Formats: sequence, structure tokens, C-alpha cells
Amino acid sequence: MIKLITGKKGTGKTKILVDMINNAVKDTNGDLICIEKGAKLTYDISYKVRLVDSDRFAIEGYEAFYGFIAGMFAGNYDIKEIFIDGILKIGGPDFNELGKMLEKLNILSGNDTQIIFTISADNNELPESVMQFV
Repeated sequence: MIKLITGKKGTGKTKILVDMINNAVKDTNGDLICIEKGAKLTYDISYKVRLVDSDRFAIEGYEAFYGFIAGMFAGNYDIKEIFIDGILKIGGPDFNELGKMLEKLNILSGNDTQIIFTISADNNELPESVMQFV
């Protein structure tokens, strides 16, 4: 299941995400992962969450990001939630490509895993392929 937190830069998306992550630590039985570009959230989230810096793995573009997530699922069947801060910084500004990746990830994650993204854009900027997950 895919969920999006949208809004322009400075509207509190990352704060909402951090709160969701720290609440999930208390409530979720399974592995939690947070992916971001640059390790800025190191001191904001619980040590129980696997923090992944996309730069370390040279993830660029939505196809590479999808492959990275698919690889995580292949290696760990206990992933319950994945939180991604700033997907546009990782994948790029092409909203249509983002929509295609979200649809593929929605199928991959099924009902067992929730994947939550922050997107620095207003809802009126996003195509239907992305808006269906807001």
C-alpha cells in the first residue's frame, strides 16, 4: 500500500514523516526502513529503524529506486513499513515516471507493507497517476 505526504518545501512533511516513523516503532511488529538522500534524520528517528542513505547506493532515477526496493523485499520478508523522505531528490522531477513507479511499488508491496513518501509539490501539480495515492 502506498501513501503520499505532499506539500511545498517547508510545509512540515518531514516532521509528519518522522512522527509516523517513531510511532510505528511502538506499534509495528516487523522491520521498519527509512530511505532519504543524505543522512539528515539520523538523530530524529529511533535507532530501531534501518536508515538508508540513497547516495551511498548511487540510486538515481525511478527505475533504479524500484529495483532497490524490490531487492530489499527479496532479502527481507519482515519489512512492514518503508518511509521515503524526498523522493523527487532521489528519482527526479518527472511526475509521470514517479506515477509509473508508484503503481509498480503498489503491486510489489501488496497489503503486507506500507510505503510512505514525502513529495515536495502541491496536489494540483501532480498527475492522476500520482494523486491516486494521496
